[in-house]
Amino acid sequence: MTLFMYYGEECVHCHTMMPMLERVAKETGKKVKQLEVWHDSANRKKMEKINTMKCTGVPFFYNDKTGKSICGATSYNKLKAWAEGK
Repeated sequence: MTLFMYYGEECVHCHTMMPMLERVAKETGKKVKQLEVWHDSANRKKMEKINTMKCTGVPFFYNDKTGKSICGATSYNKLKAWAEGK
């Protein structure tokens, strides 16, 4: 199982979420993959393909085991619950 974070290089909200996601990954033992989408069209297409909730911005989080996603910055507790499949 992998947790994906799609982000923009210059996105302040994305950089705020990165340490929280790393903490969640460490605490849950989940693998995390961060993909930049503002300057990488291949990553942007990957995000668009899985983005069933039609999130229009970043950060965008996707759990490939559960298919659940989060659009935008969120709290640590919600991020951890998402990572754990709750």
